[in-house]
Amino acid sequence: MAAQNPSEVKMVPTLGLTGVTINAMALIAPGAFLWTTYQLQANPSSAMNMWAAVFIATAIALLTAVAYSALANRYPEAGAGSSYYFAEASVLHKEEHRHFKFARMSKFLVGWASHLYYWIYPGVMVAFMGLLITYIIQTFYPDFGAPWQEVLVCVVFAGIVGAIAYVGVTGSTLANIVINAIQIIALVTFSVLAIIYRAQHPAVHYLHTSALSVIMPHDLSGLIQQSTIAILLVVGFESATALAAESKNPGRDIPRGVLLSLVIQAVVFYFLEYFAANYFINTGYHAAGKTGFDAAFASGAPIGDMAKIIGDQMLGGNGLAFAVILAATVVIALIGTALSCLNTGVRVTYAMGKDTELPLVFGFLHGKYRTPHVGVIVLSVISAIIGSYGVLNIDNLTQVTLISNIGTFILYGLTCLICIVAFAGVVGRNFLTTFIFPGLGALLNIAMLIGVLYFAIAGGGTTQTDTIIAGVFSLLWLVVGFAYLYIRKLVKGIPILYPEDHKASFGSDSDVVLEAGSDSALTSGD
Repeated sequence: MAAQNPSEVKMVPTLGLTGVTINAMALIAPGAFLWTTYQLQANPSSAMNMWAAVFIATAIALLTAVAYSALANRYPEAGAGSSYYFAEASVLHKEEHRHFKFARMSKFLVGWASHLYYWIYPGVMVAFMGLLITYIIQTFYPDFGAPWQEVLVCVVFAGIVGAIAYVGVTGSTLANIVINAIQIIALVTFSVLAIIYRAQHPAVHYLHTSALSVIMPHDLSGLIQQSTIAILLVVGFESATALAAESKNPGRDIPRGVLLSLVIQAVVFYFLEYFAANYFINTGYHAAGKTGFDAAFASGAPIGDMAKIIGDQMLGGNGLAFAVILAATVVIALIGTALSCLNTGVRVTYAMGKDTELPLVFGFLHGKYRTPHVGVIVLSVISAIIGSYGVLNIDNLTQVTLISNIGTFILYGLTCLICIVAFAGVVGRNFLTTFIFPGLGALLNIAMLIGVLYFAIAGGGTTQTDTIIAGVFSLLWLVVGFAYLYIRKLVKGIPILYPEDHKASFGSDSDVVLEAGSDSALTSGD
């Protein structure tokens, strides 16, 4: 490959508000996560609190989304850097030079935590895809499902997603528009049929006695346990902030896209589908010799089981066909989720590469497609490896999922704190959206991280072991990050803490050069 100056090729602004929002919506895929997560949520000890927990998780996500939206508005020049850029800008914007030395540490810590999320999460989606494809094929060919076959599915899927991402965000947007339309139609159809089913079968014994019972919490411990699972459904809205370099009007559209994607996918569709599924659940649902939530907790695909019942009773005995069609739409939704997360991850990596905080090769763009193609190739390979590992058994999948979740909560919590720092002392700021909401977001993200780890470890058995493995890996990831900084200091003389008179070139497509202490160096966006 010929040498390339990262500043020679730049990303092309092609996205309006619709494009930004659609790409973020794909990462919050209600149709996919209802199918893949409902089994875990159906734990009989807490399942009655499922809808209320989704409500609480969405509220926490909205607090975090407000922080991202405020930062995107203040720093529209962030380009592909997202929180990585925000972390440095929020420090260098301060008038007092004594703060500047922490800018590099701040941005690197955020960037490194971002990779614990963005480089693992696509692999988790690949593993989910392997399991789902296996479920579909086994419906017709029960002998399918050997480990090598599941691994092959994961490798092929990772290659498809990588190929779409390689071509560029415009191609990804078109794919995500189609994907979102399909999954929304499918989940609304399932939800409406589930609600009608209950109206037409009043004699069946339903676990929730009324619609009010579905949405109300039933016990505090069960609500907390469910919330630690539900919070995982609503991550991804922040992916819009990594598209600033490809947005025509980032100052206007990125903040709106962050909030719109979460409201549309979570407040509208998650609330609908989780109400419908829990309104439907009844003792007539059998799986693995059990009924109700016990059956859903024991089943590998409880939503598929429900679709079969609904289809057999309401669609002329075509329950199997309905379940397979629904599963196919989940496959499509998972493509959009993996694609959106991969697109976000490689753009943050690109920003760090261009900023030389990662090897410079990651800061190159493809000459024709204007995509960070090196990152796309590397992350596609990593996703195939992680997916192939996760698909082999539930313990492997639990481990990689927990690693991604740890990275998510750390990133979200840090970004909320960055928002508070960025707006501290700014005249005329909105105190509610730049301090109260981000402060609550930081507190609750940390609480959710502790809750996820606590309930997983307290559960004992293999889940406890998987959680410890995930925690150790995450700590090692942090150690490797600081070791990387220290080695660069020894080899290249790059200080871990900036000098107070530091000048920083940000890793964004805008090539904005910030001079410490200069009021004109940053655009406030207010």
